[in-house]
Amino acid sequence: MTRICRFVIGLFVALYVAALGLFVIGTFGLLGQERDPLSGVFLLPLGWPWTGLVDLFPEPLWPWLTSATPLLNLAVLVTLCSFLTGRHGQTR
Repeated sequence: MTRICRFVIGLFVALYVAALGLFVIGTFGLLGQERDPLSGVFLLPLGWPWTGLVDLFPEPLWPWLTSATPLLNLAVLVTLCSFLTGRHGQTR
């Protein structure tokens, strides 16, 4: 189970870093790219269902909160894997 958890978490982190990179490049027009308002579209499925709660905050924060929502899912994955492998509550 540990290998599967590490693989899933690693894959999620890699997808998040790639989507975050595309978001930053498209938002600020880096590397010669034009500014693209849809550059954060790959962050939406990674942050689902938390992206639906972003509307509760002021509109200027929406892009930044949307880019942070996958971190909540990453925390859920890490917690779930720690429970499944029996490492919860243990200190080293």
